[in-house]
Amino acid sequence: MLILLFFLLSPAVAVAERCHPDDKAAILKFKNSFSNGPQLLPMWTSDRDCCDIFDCDETTNRIIDFSLTNSNLAGTIPDVIGDLTYLKTLRLHKMPFLVGEIPRGVTRLKYVTFFDISWTNVSGHVPSFLEELKSVMILDLSFNNLSGPIPSSLATLPNMIGLDISRNQLTGSIPESFGHLVSPALQGLSLSHNMLSGEIPTSIGKMNIYQIDLSRNNLSGDASMLFGAIKSTSVIDISRNNFEFDFSRVSFMEETLVTLDISHNKIYGKIPTQILKAFMLQFLNVSYNRLCGEIPSPWKLRYRSEGFDNTSFIHDQCLCGSPLAQCK
Repeated sequence: MLILLFFLLSPAVAVAERCHPDDKAAILKFKNSFSNGPQLLPMWTSDRDCCDIFDCDETTNRIIDFSLTNSNLAGTIPDVIGDLTYLKTLRLHKMPFLVGEIPRGVTRLKYVTFFDISWTNVSGHVPSFLEELKSVMILDLSFNNLSGPIPSSLATLPNMIGLDISRNQLTGSIPESFGHLVSPALQGLSLSHNMLSGEIPTSIGKMNIYQIDLSRNNLSGDASMLFGAIKSTSVIDISRNNFEFDFSRVSFMEETLVTLDISHNKIYGKIPTQILKAFMLQFLNVSYNRLCGEIPSPWKLRYRSEGFDNTSFIHDQCLCGSPLAQCK
């Protein structure tokens, strides 16, 4: 009891700081590289334990999660970000005044699995040096001002399960290498809302991923290789392109297909009756194409109306509910 009373009455014993000095130096340099950093990040000080600000590994006390969201920091991403060498998560999200190019220093992040620079004004090309991030699983560069072609080297990332470079200003074609991705676990590919052109590489038809979104580009040619009864794809969105192929010859993923949008293309032929077997289908949009013939019956999807979850859009076609003799 006397020992317990002694500790209760004694001044608090200072707890050793967990923050690694290299990590503290890195975050302070990051803060001071922005003109408004001291103002917006007042808690980042030399006498503050950085493990109270960021998630640290319990064994090494190194920062493993560096996430900044909804911040008005103004300037470029400093190269010093690469000095946080033990990061598993890098997230710079919804930072509208973040500009300039992605620095090469990020290649020092050898353990990063979640790499997210999105909803910023970062510009320049998608760096080919991102291929050096061999541990990355999720690569999200969406909603930026990136331009130029997609580097084919991204296909060499061995652990990638999701790639999102949508809503940029990317040009050129989809690299042939994307059909030969090293990672066998890729589940999501989003290239939408860019200015990509040309045809889809036929090699992509060999991919079997959960979600693919190529919408709102200038892509053309045949996209039928994205379909197949033996695939397990759940979401296909190729809307608002210039695709042109015979929809009659397409087969559907009967047990997995949930969302299908092929609207605003030049796709022709009939809607295959096999689509009726896609019992998981929740959303279908085939409008603004050149489809003809009968609407398959009995149709299970219902037109949009209050209280209905399922939605189908089949208008602006030569389709009808009864056999059509002629269709232009």
